[in-house]
Amino acid sequence: MAITKGAKKAHRASLRKRVFNIRRKRKMTDAVKNARALIGKTREEQGSALAEAYRAIDKALKRGVIKKNAAARKKARLSKFLKKSA
Repeated sequence: MAITKGAKKAHRASLRKRVFNIRRKRKMTDAVKNARALIGKTREEQGSALAEAYRAIDKALKRGVIKKNAAARKKARLSKFLKKSA
């Protein structure tokens, strides 16, 4: 457990940030799952879902939830999957 006042304050802040990070990561994974679930759907539906997934991945990257290469990898794999399924 934290001993100093500064450590206690940092711990409280990390718990607050954790909530936002979990929310962002959950939104990202849901968007990716929704995009992957659109196998056999129209090109417009897949395109809009892909754009939504990219937006969620980029927001998670911008806020530091995931790293740069992880975001690039997720986007590449998702687009490759949707191209193959089309």
